Amino acid sequence: MLLLRFGEFILKGKNRSRFEKTVLRHVKEMVKPYPGVVLSKEFGRIYVELNGEPACELTDALKNVFGIASISPVKVSRSEFEEILATSRTFLNIIAPAAGTTFKVSARRVWKEFPYGSIEMNKLIATPLLQGYPGLLVDVKSPQMELRIEIREGHTFIFCENIAGVGGFPLGTNGKAMLLLSGGIDSPVAGWSSMRRGLEVECIHFYSYPYTSELARQKVVDLTRVLSRYAGVIKLHLVPFTEVQTSFTGIGQDNLIITLMRRAMLRIATALAEREGALALITGDSLGQVASQTLPSMNVIGRATELPLLRPLVMMDKSEIVGISQSIGTYDLSILPYEDCCTLFVPKSPTTNPNMRIVDKIEATLPGYQALLDAAVAGTETVSITPYGDEEPSDVIPVQVGIQEEWF
Repeated sequence: MLLLRFGEFILKGKNRSRFEKTVLRHVKEMVKPYPGVVLSKEFGRIYVELNGEPACELTDALKNVFGIASISPVKVSRSEFEEILATSRTFLNIIAPAAGTTFKVSARRVWKEFPYGSIEMNKLIATPLLQGYPGLLVDVKSPQMELRIEIREGHTFIFCENIAGVGGFPLGTNGKAMLLLSGGIDSPVAGWSSMRRGLEVECIHFYSYPYTSELARQKVVDLTRVLSRYAGVIKLHLVPFTEVQTSFTGIGQDNLIITLMRRAMLRIATALAEREGALALITGDSLGQVASQTLPSMNVIGRATELPLLRPLVMMDKSEIVGISQSIGTYDLSILPYEDCCTLFVPKSPTTNPNMRIVDKIEATLPGYQALLDAAVAGTETVSITPYGDEEPSDVIPVQVGIQEEWF
């Protein structure tokens, strides 16, 4: 079996039971492709009985479940001394430690009616193991391998590995937020970091066809699919942004285009959040990284919404963000050379210190501005992305039919 241990949320007192049930539901979703698996839960743990299912595949899947701190592959025996010893020998045969490996046995007698105490069991198991594996060396202070034996009524668990999980809080236990997902490196990391803190995340992507390609939009679908491996299913909202974005050109304020564009994105995202019942917006902003992420710029841009604006990466270095993106599997997709709407119409010298009064005046006098925002919300397409599915958004490429142009 696999032994799953819970993470930091165990400190949450009265909320603990709710958090544990949420993790168990998430684990149940992740093991659905493995019909032989049987789950059981006790205080602070989930047991995954394999019944012939592949341990490595399940471990790789379950270590991505938020709220799981560590996983141990476990051999199980009856709580009888001779069988515990035999299973310990089998366990060593499986892991095949190299000659010269230092080890110790750490027995824990949870079932107090077992005839031998914990310290006595350490000696009773270690001595015959050393005789059978002369290459092993005893080191009780800092061994390379610690064979743990946990004796319970009916069953004894034998293991030596603690494979790190992602930890954090169970998915969705801290509410729902909307992630502004571009095709870059930062925003997927911001989404993953938010999910790790217990937020259910829905993604919003702004595309500007025909200025951005289908490949750029597909890249975001693929990024969402990677994130869904940590969540089970994620909604992706695809917002047609061309009309809004082009309305900012030709008004003689090129240095403010990025500021205006990002404020428009927040207004649209706020409307979608209210529709979906989300309580916050998430961005991949990192302080000082680009012109729109200076403190004055973030101040002016953030005033476009009354919702809490979460910026998980705001104080992180780029190297830290890249490292996380590589570890969670989004980096190779993020660096694909497909432009998104954030790279269009970028002025040579975007302002790093926008004037709030001027920005307000431009938005107030822009013809039909609110109608453009409302149309973008109305035209948003929503796709539910699953980890290993093939869900795709509708095609936006125009096709000539006779003399008329139609859109898929």
